[in-house]
Amino acid sequence: MSECKLDHTMTDVKNKYIDQQSYLPKDLHAKFDLFFQEEHSQEILNDVFHLLKKYDLADEEEQDTRNNRLHLVLRNV
Repeated sequence: MSECKLDHTMTDVKNKYIDQQSYLPKDLHAKFDLFFQEEHSQEILNDVFHLLKKYDLADEEEQDTRNNRLHLVLRNV
């Protein structure tokens, strides 16, 4: 994933999640529900946004890598 200079809002992250939700593993859905109930640092918002960005176009190996990272981030916030 390339480095992005934009700061993404919670709304950006929610919209990206909605776009990619059907491609994500079901066990992440409840974690995202909890994630969206709290405020997060700009760094976390940007990280989650980019993990979701073009998730549907990533190959299986890349999706697995992103899933692992999402599990870590969503579990620790």
